[in-house]
Amino acid sequence: MISNNVTRLLDSKKIHYTPLELPVEKLGAEETAAILNLPPDDIFKTIVVVRPKGKPMLCVISGANVVNLKAVAELVGEKKVSIPTMAEAESLTGLQAGGISPLALINKGFTVFIDQAALDHAEIHISGGQRGLTLRLDPRDVQKLTNARFAQISTPHG
Repeated sequence: MISNNVTRLLDSKKIHYTPLELPVEKLGAEETAAILNLPPDDIFKTIVVVRPKGKPMLCVISGANVVNLKAVAELVGEKKVSIPTMAEAESLTGLQAGGISPLALINKGFTVFIDQAALDHAEIHISGGQRGLTLRLDPRDVQKLTNARFAQISTPHG
């Protein structure tokens, strides 16, 4: 089983989680859901969002949804926020796309928002901080560890 800084942190804090190994190529939330035979609503993806000035934010949303940039901008008091390119997101986080996780970026200064919809689930699946590792855990544990705020930050895809 894969062990990394994220799994060691969860173990040290005695937080219950289930690690699930996946192929190590970059997978989208829909592909991950198909491999794990789960609805895309159970898979949560981390989207990097940048503001004109200041540290980027991490938005954790259902795989079936897209980030509502207007809602995120309002939350942080900005006129406009945007989603960087994949290469920019990797550069900003130091993690590969497909492995970007708020749990791997604790104490790195990122503001984290988790979509309110996560609270409808006893457990959600999020990246374990590297490609090929998904973790199933309580969204409240993610919130506590990352000092995240739950908010309505996504809309259905399409």
